[in-house]
Amino acid sequence: MKHPREDFELPEAISSWGWQFHHLGIPTDIIMPDERYLPQFKFYVSGFQSSPFGVEWMRFEEDSPVKSLIQKVPHLAFEVKDLDLELKRHPFRILTTTNSPEEGVRVAFIEHNGAPIELIEFTKSK
Repeated sequence: MKHPREDFELPEAISSWGWQFHHLGIPTDIIMPDERYLPQFKFYVSGFQSSPFGVEWMRFEEDSPVKSLIQKVPHLAFEVKDLDLELKRHPFRILTTTNSPEEGVRVAFIEHNGAPIELIEFTKSK
């Protein structure tokens, strides 16, 4: 068994697996400035482009197909180099299958201890 992580230690996903923090997604029911609509998921996203900390707001329509857990609980998002490999490598509970919210981006949501975690792979140059 691994030792409990000390306060000063980075999470294993960053220190050992090589994942990079990308953003914190926070559900809201408030209309936010500069929202961008994602019609395939029926929700609005905002804040990421202007946040120096990677805070992203998400406002969902009532009939959004996005899983309830993602609509209600904030999520952490990590950039990974190979999304398919990471999903195979770890025994995660998959919330959403791999999809592409926009060109050059592939994502999947997993659940860990009741929290949604988004994994993001950029398939085109940044």
